[in-house]
Amino acid sequence: MLTPRHQALLMTLAGMTVGVAVFGAVLAVNGNPLAGDDTPAGIVNSQPAPSTSARTDGLQPDSLQYAAQTFGTANAPVSAGVPTGWKSAQAGTRPRFQDPTGVWQLRFDTRGSKQSPEQLVDARARSIDQRDLKVISRDNGTLIYTYVDQARGPRMGLSRWITTDGSKGSAVEITVGGRPQDEAGLRAILEQATNSLQLPPSTNDNRPN
Repeated sequence: MLTPRHQALLMTLAGMTVGVAVFGAVLAVNGNPLAGDDTPAGIVNSQPAPSTSARTDGLQPDSLQYAAQTFGTANAPVSAGVPTGWKSAQAGTRPRFQDPTGVWQLRFDTRGSKQSPEQLVDARARSIDQRDLKVISRDNGTLIYTYVDQARGPRMGLSRWITTDGSKGSAVEITVGGRPQDEAGLRAILEQATNSLQLPPSTNDNRPN
C-alpha cells in the first residue's frame, strides 16, 4: 500500500512526463527556436532562390515590326523601314532612331560620299577609337565590329554603305548598334532598312569627297 509520500512522488513524475511530451510536440510543430540559421538538407528554405541568369537572350528578329520613316531634306526625301516605337531626336540628313530603353539604335547618313563603300569600310575601321575593338567582317560594303563601351559594356555595331545608279560612290550609310547578344536582331534591322530604302532621283552630284 502506497504511503502518502509515495503517492505524491508518483504524481510529480507523471507531471514531468506530460510536460516533456508537450514540449517535444511544440518543437516538432514550430521548430527549435534555439537552432542556428543553417537549413538542413531536405528542408525547404522559405527564402526565394536567386535568379540563375540576369542576361536575356537578346533582340530577336521575330519580335520586330517596322514602319516607314521619312527623313533627309525637303528637296531630297529618303525613307526606310524602322522598328515600330523607335524615335529619333533629330531629323534631317543624319537621323538616329532609338528604342525606348536606349539599348538599340539605327542611324542613317544621307549626305553621301564620292568614296566607294569599300573605301569607307576601311576608313571607319581605322577611325573607331574604342576599347577592345574587334572587326568581325568587312565584306560587301558592310563593317561588323564589337567593342567595349566604358558606360554600357560590350557593344556591337553594323555599318553599311549603299551605292545606287551604278555609281562608284556611296549614297547612304546605315548603322545599327546594340549588344553582342543582339546580333540576330541587329542583322534583321539592317537588312530591313536596306531593302526598304527609298531614295530620290539623283540630279546633281553634291556629295562630299
